[in-house]
Amino acid sequence: MPNKIARLTTDLLINTTRRKLLLGSAGAVGAVSFLGGGLFSIANQAHAENLPTSPLLGFKGVKASIADDVVVAQGYKSEVLISWGDPLVDSASAFDPNGGNSAADQEKQFGDNNDGMSFFPIDDNHGVIAINNEYVNEQYLFSHGGSKATSLEDVRKSQAAHGVSIVAVKRIGESQRWQVERPSRYNRRITANSEMQVSGPAAGHPLLQTAADPSGRKVLGTINNCANGKTPWGTYLTCEENFETYFGTQHADYKTTPEQQRYGLNAREPERNWSTFDDRFDVAKNPNELNRFGWIVEIDPMNPQAMPVKHTALGRFKHENAAVTVAKNGRLVVYMGDDERGEHIYKYVSKNKVDPINPANNHNLLDEGTLYVAQFNADVNGVPLRGTGRWIALEFGKNGLTPENGFRDPAEVLIFARKAASQVGATKMDRPEWIAVNPHDGRPYCTLTNNNKRGEAGMPMNAANPRPNNIYGQIIRWDEGGDATAEQFTWDIYLLAGNPIAYPEGINRGTPNITVDNTFNSPDGLAFDAAGRLWILTDGKYSNEGDYQGQGNNQMLVGDPNSGEIRRFMVGPKSCELTGITFTPDYKTMFVNVQHPGEEGDSHFPSNSPRPRSSVIMITREDGGIIGG
Repeated sequence: MPNKIARLTTDLLINTTRRKLLLGSAGAVGAVSFLGGGLFSIANQAHAENLPTSPLLGFKGVKASIADDVVVAQGYKSEVLISWGDPLVDSASAFDPNGGNSAADQEKQFGDNNDGMSFFPIDDNHGVIAINNEYVNEQYLFSHGGSKATSLEDVRKSQAAHGVSIVAVKRIGESQRWQVERPSRYNRRITANSEMQVSGPAAGHPLLQTAADPSGRKVLGTINNCANGKTPWGTYLTCEENFETYFGTQHADYKTTPEQQRYGLNAREPERNWSTFDDRFDVAKNPNELNRFGWIVEIDPMNPQAMPVKHTALGRFKHENAAVTVAKNGRLVVYMGDDERGEHIYKYVSKNKVDPINPANNHNLLDEGTLYVAQFNADVNGVPLRGTGRWIALEFGKNGLTPENGFRDPAEVLIFARKAASQVGATKMDRPEWIAVNPHDGRPYCTLTNNNKRGEAGMPMNAANPRPNNIYGQIIRWDEGGDATAEQFTWDIYLLAGNPIAYPEGINRGTPNITVDNTFNSPDGLAFDAAGRLWILTDGKYSNEGDYQGQGNNQMLVGDPNSGEIRRFMVGPKSCELTGITFTPDYKTMFVNVQHPGEEGDSHFPSNSPRPRSSVIMITREDGGIIGG
């Protein structure tokens, strides 16, 4: 059943003079005609008068902030656990605030721009956190302060700051305070040059073979590791996102293929110029190397000897995170978003069932199964902000995935998953990012961060993405009737983010659960805690003016899925993104990442650092209680 917010919005939409839908282009079921404002003024009044205060949210919301510091709710405290460049293993050098650390130093230090992460308990007082290091801010990484690498040493240092950091932590005495444990046999870095195994249907395929690896089964490194997932057998899933930004060439006659273009390759002007100094990333010299990235990688945080594995059965695209759940029939299900405007939402269902007794028996669950892509349709009765949908199998020989349409074998369907999704008619979404599964009812929620390029060809509005210029984003959820393996579902919009300060009326004010007290833009990170609180982290505009006035720095909010109420819990320092969230098993300590503070040159976080440093923040309640309650 939709929650009270969804029912309220739907009733208003039906009863306010039966407002019609705006049609996008031919075949597109369009957006609600909120323009003109009457509907959302009424909705906001109804919100103020009728919505209950959520019993789940046991804290007072904080105001927006533009301070260069972390602000948390009253009764809570925050401190830095670890920052970019901190020593991680024995013999590691201290962080040089002038940028003088070498590539060899960085291989032993905590990586940069930490993103998704998961906590793995050892006992009540010890644990391990696996933490993604998505990318680097070159102007702070390099001692010369430039935006591009000027030598192979620069490239190696950048590669060493990417990947994943495995960090052992221990609780101090009887308190809720944790600290990095060093030395520890668990502490290690997995970088852009660490050896990895390729598994699944595409392993060994000619499109994954290179001169350095004619087997197509051994890859060096993982890059642009965005968000994450955690398996029932205690391993970590790290997700490769904007991998194409590392590849390029100086060969003037090189022409990108349609498949490379679909993944955004700009061979002439790559965002990072690794290819200038490292031939592995030169697409003219090693065209198949690009195909070896864009996967989900499994890491065993408790076994430093275990080689990471890239699982090709989960498809190749710009993976945001991997929301893992076990269906009622015992099969493993992984929900995934492809973070780019006009891309899609995917689901993987394993062939075999999870063995909760013998973890070793789960070895092949991520290699044998079916990859699906979502199609969102309008409500059959024409009611906006909800509808029906189906999962379409991306299986070779079915749904047009045939040699006649450019797919020569099952592996090519996975290597070119975006092309396959378009072939079967998947819905183009507004940047599908994190997905989280409600532990109480099994419904997945997905952040659709924004889309300000609606006018581009082939990107019309549709029922699930109802705004013509979506600068604020939304959160969509779907219901598979209690069966995560189902191929049919219903969906509704949990919230349309917006700004009632800048837009008191109209579609950009947002759904009724968006108010002047919690206004935000660009929902990105997403997580549920055990109680069912939905934690929402933002990665959006922080100008605090114009369309974004009153929203301040990027923030973390908490929502009640049942009442719809949303409160702001935390605000980050200047120019940062808040991303990545994990809890200790007792939910008395939260870890959250402050990524790229000062990317606009306006921050000295943390501790008045001359070079701002991405950091893991530890949050506890002053009374030692459960976070959020």
